[in-house]
This record gives sequence, C-alpha cells and structure tokens, in this order.
Amino acid sequence: MIRRMPLKLSQILSTVAAVFKDHANLVAENIALRHQLSCLIHQGSRPKLRPVDRVFWALLSFFWDGWRESLAMVKPATVLAWHRKGFKLFWRWKSRKRGLGRPRISDEVRKLIIEMAKMNAGWGAPRIHGELLKLGVEISEITVSRYMPRRPPPAGSRQRWATFLRNHLHETLAVDFAVVPTATFGILYVFFVLSLDRRRVLHFNVTPHPTAEWTAQQVVEACPFDPPGRFLIRDNDKIYGMKFRNRVDGLGLEQIRTAFRSPWQNGFAERWIGSLRRDCLDHVIAINERQLRSVIRSFIEYYNGDRTHLGLEKDSPEERSIEPREMGEVVAFPRVGGLHHRYSRELQRAAWGEYGLMTMDRKYR
Repeated sequence: MIRRMPLKLSQILSTVAAVFKDHANLVAENIALRHQLSCLIHQGSRPKLRPVDRVFWALLSFFWDGWRESLAMVKPATVLAWHRKGFKLFWRWKSRKRGLGRPRISDEVRKLIIEMAKMNAGWGAPRIHGELLKLGVEISEITVSRYMPRRPPPAGSRQRWATFLRNHLHETLAVDFAVVPTATFGILYVFFVLSLDRRRVLHFNVTPHPTAEWTAQQVVEACPFDPPGRFLIRDNDKIYGMKFRNRVDGLGLEQIRTAFRSPWQNGFAERWIGSLRRDCLDHVIAINERQLRSVIRSFIEYYNGDRTHLGLEKDSPEERSIEPREMGEVVAFPRVGGLHHRYSRELQRAAWGEYGLMTMDRKYR
C-alpha cells in the first residue's frame, strides 16, 4: 500500500498540472508523445530513428521550451548533436560550387613569382606585383604574397611576436569575432574585446550583420574613458576598414595586425572563443540575438568572476580571495543557468548575500 502511494500522488499532481497548462504546451506535448509512441510501435523497443525523426525533434526544440521533459527515446544532448549536424549539412549545401569561380593561377605564373623573389633579395609582394602587371598578368597583390617563398628575417633585426606579447601583455587588448549557428541555420556574430593582462572580457555584443561602424562603436564602448592599454591586436578582416581604423586611432590605441593565416598570433582571443564554445555554446541552441546575448552575458560574468585559469596561477580574471576552513561549510552557487557552479564558504555566502551571487542566474532564466 505504501509503495503505491507515490504513484497515485504523481498521477494527481500531473493531472493538476495539466489543467493549468496552456493549450499550446498541451498540443506540443501531445505531438511529442504520439511521435515517440509511433516509433516504439512500428520499430520495437529500441527504435532506429530516421532522418525525418531527427528533423522533427530539432524543429520541436526550437518552437517548444519544454521538449526536454517529454523526451524519453533519446538524450537531450543527442538532439543538440542532430541540430549541429543539420547546420553543417545546410551550409555545405548552401556553399556548394555553382560555377567555375575564380580562375586558378597557372603553374607558369607561380614559378615566375618564386623566381623573381629568389633572384631579387629586396623585392617584396608590391614590387613583384608591379612587374607582373607590366607583363600583362592580371593578378592581385595578396595572391602574389601567398605564393612567395618565406624568407627568414636577419638575426636580431626585429622583435619576435612572443617577445612582444611578453613585454607588452599588461597594456594590450585583443578583438575578434565568434560565429554562432542558430536554430534556423542562420549565423550570429559575437564581437568581444579582451584584456590580455588578466584575460578579462571588457565588452561584447551580438549582431547578425556586423559593419565597420558597428565594430568600431563596440571598441569605443569598451574604452569609455582612458583606454586600458596601448596596443590592439586584430586580424586582417575587411570589416576593420578605414572607418574602424580612424575611430580606434582616435582612442590612442596602436593597431597591431596579425599575419595572414596566422590565428596563433591572436592566441588569447582564439582560446577564449574555444572556452566559450566548450563551456557554454556546445550545451545550448541559439534561438535569436536577444537570447544569445543573455546567455553569453551570463557566461562572461562567470568567466570573469569565478572561473580559474592556468595562466593566472589558478586565479580568476577578477581576483578571488582564499577562504579558510574556519569560514564555514562549502556552498555551491549555480552559474550560467546551472551549467557551472561557484563554490564558497557558508560565512562568505552571508557576507556577499545570496541575491548578489545569484542575480545573474535569475536574469538568465
């Protein structure tokens, strides 16, 4: 008799909850349960899902927030993996070759570029490009620099990149974009400004259509008063055009461009993008610009204030004090909607205040 009571109680509670559910949620839950039931009836206890079943759950996860509660056949992480696979297939189809494209450079021109570079020690890509134009070869200067053989610089002639970063780490900023796919296979761009001294994210924003004016405005908002550094590391993307360069120069920042196809030169920004993906974006599906901005804001507050870093001797960008055992028991505070946690002593919780530590999670929810 005692064993049956929880079952009856659960039935009563589910009945009461169903009464107060709105019609749209009931319809969505009914469709989800009927779909799973039909798969079990037609294919047995371990159904083999078809591509149409995967598409059904990927779309349902976009339109209905409570899809996880009604999912019994597979794990929610499997649905997230289906969405990522569908995003790859969609953009592979959209990026397929539809014509001949840009004409290839002939082997004769390639050999001529290499020969000019080897026979003329002081010639760079602009000089070789000018000679090729006089010979009637239509080619861009960037293409010439791509096929030129690499020349090692003279020993001690200039400061190496690692030495520059080590000497100016405390006064250097880095900017870059992260690309996030949405539930409808669109793309959102996340721009961020990173301080290399403590790996702290100073500013970020999300947009589906970045422009040079918008990007420059984000740097201005990250440095509202005096700039927190002297140098700004960026790549050679066309979005950093004349309007961007003029606005950044007005802030007193010296722009340092990385070499072509050398993302390692902006390694701190690349590592932050990797942390954002592994610790946050791989566990959610971006629905729209507003939702993604809320999720990333929650993650950045956790990243700056709570997450420890190997490069900072296991400290966070915003320094955390060591809490001795005398302060009480360890309490876990959910961060980023419960995806991560901040651990603190019981007395530290009373000093900080439960509301202050959990405000960000309530905003995210």
